[in-house]
Amino acid sequence: MDNSSDEESEISESEIDVYYVKPYELLKNGEYKVKVKDTFRCPFCSGKKKQHYKYKELLAHASGVAKGSSSRSAKQKANHFALAKYMENELAGDADVPRPQIPSSSSKQSQLVVDDIYVWPWMGIVFDPVRRTDNKNVLLDSAYWLRKLARFNPLEVKTLWLEQDSVVAVIPQFNSGWSGFKSATELEKEYEIRGCGRKDWIDKRGDWRSKAYGWCARADDYNSQGLIAEYLSKVGKLRSFSDISKEEIQNKNIVVDDLANKIAKKNEDLNKVQYKCNENAISLRRVLIEKDELDQLYKEETKKMQEFSRENINRIFREKERLTNELEAKMNNLKVWSKQLDKKQALTELERQKLDEDKKKSDVMNSSLQLASQEQKKTDDRVLRLVEEHKRKKEETLNKILQLEKELDSKQKLQMEIQELKGKLKVMKHEDEDDEDIKKKMKEMKEQLEYKCSELQDLEETNSALMVKERQSNDEILEAREFLTTELRELLSDRTIIRVKRIGELEEKPFMTACKQRFTVEEAQVQYAMLCSKWQENLKDPAWHPFKHVGTGDKKKEVVDEEDEQIKNLREEWGEEVKNAVKTALEELNEFNPSGRYSVPVLWNSKQGRKATLKEVIDYMTQQIKTLKRKRP
Repeated sequence: MDNSSDEESEISESEIDVYYVKPYELLKNGEYKVKVKDTFRCPFCSGKKKQHYKYKELLAHASGVAKGSSSRSAKQKANHFALAKYMENELAGDADVPRPQIPSSSSKQSQLVVDDIYVWPWMGIVFDPVRRTDNKNVLLDSAYWLRKLARFNPLEVKTLWLEQDSVVAVIPQFNSGWSGFKSATELEKEYEIRGCGRKDWIDKRGDWRSKAYGWCARADDYNSQGLIAEYLSKVGKLRSFSDISKEEIQNKNIVVDDLANKIAKKNEDLNKVQYKCNENAISLRRVLIEKDELDQLYKEETKKMQEFSRENINRIFREKERLTNELEAKMNNLKVWSKQLDKKQALTELERQKLDEDKKKSDVMNSSLQLASQEQKKTDDRVLRLVEEHKRKKEETLNKILQLEKELDSKQKLQMEIQELKGKLKVMKHEDEDDEDIKKKMKEMKEQLEYKCSELQDLEETNSALMVKERQSNDEILEAREFLTTELRELLSDRTIIRVKRIGELEEKPFMTACKQRFTVEEAQVQYAMLCSKWQENLKDPAWHPFKHVGTGDKKKEVVDEEDEQIKNLREEWGEEVKNAVKTALEELNEFNPSGRYSVPVLWNSKQGRKATLKEVIDYMTQQIKTLKRKRP
């Protein structure tokens, strides 16, 4: 039955006053249970942690939701409005409404107290006749009467001199609450017990001037004539006991309702903050798990790459050592052969000439082998230095990357811990701020948060220093690539797999082919040179930007716009191959030197048609050295 209201269709704010009738009838018919033994429960909030309320707490909860925040639906407001109405109309008898305690000894006296009309704020009247032995000035001193009546706790005392009866009239004023009423009635009761009440003052029997008289100020005193009536009408007013009681109860109910609404609102805000905090904590844990998985995968891949690189380097060293041994063996064989030739004697002139020729050839070959050996040794040394330098820089870069990853990991964990501490502090601010344990815990959490923030700052400074070192390593790798590009330009040709290519230069073959098809051989050479020169200058023009963007998001890239006017004219006039040559040069310039728009030399992998990596260049040069050694006799 608790969920039946959820099956109804949603309603608008304007229909709340109409829709509440149906849940009110269900409550009245007993379909929803509100009172459970001595406690109360909300049938429309079954999922909440708090299920047991006092009468006032549940009434405040229902009223608060009915008045509602923007997060509450109109149906929830209507249901809780019906609950508030039901409690006010049907369960009012179960409310623990505070009743004022009337200080009296019998029911008859209580009825008189309730029916009397008093001067309010509560006041008393004390008459003290002045005798010949009394000091009139002392009796007219308010401080004297404040001390004398101190047991009744008066706020202030007013003294008046009544000339006609030679009497000092004392009017003590009490506080306007029930404690003041209790003090006034105690004063009246004390004087009545001694036979000095209001009735005794009016009768004035016997030696009446020897006693002081006192009572609580009422309507008769307020409406009488004289100085006392004037003072009472000036500082007070007449009110019945029942009116004062009703006003006091209403004020207390207003305060209680207001506090209950504030508590309900605070609880609702606290639940929202707690839910948000839990949601953030779950999200952070999920991110940490994903990050740990990616970190583990990265470490495994890095380990595989390092093992593969180590095996290749070891294989290169073993091959070099084998080739060196073979070369030394062949050189030793040549020396032995030369000595044998020297020992032989030519029997005839022809044989001598042949021997001389063989000896010369042997000397030339030996000299060539020595030169080749020296050159090969220099080349091997350079390659080895490059390999070692590349290996060292690669290891430094990997170590820096791993260190950066660890620093980033520590930084992210610290940031998450700081966010979690901030969330907990925000939740605890909504809890009881007078709780000493909570205050102590909040202080400890603030100190922990300050420590974490300081640690995060240190990590950021370390991270900045590592980033500077990483940029320096990248600059050193770039210098190594430029050195290889410069040194290998003379050793590599256009036919090798790895070569030095000037990126952005036009391929001349399509232009020559197109010109030969249209002109004679001599004229074709002239037209070809002019055409290549013209389009090479066009490529350098920064104002010409024949590119367009294709794709979206991460797949968005810049490609040559074949609908550009100059490219269309070039295709129509000189054909598709010439257009493709210009397009290729444009794409290379846009990729490798978009700001300068001039050709630059780069190490190029001709087989795969892309920029070669340092590893590919070193592997290729090592393979060429091995091939050269195999070809030597």
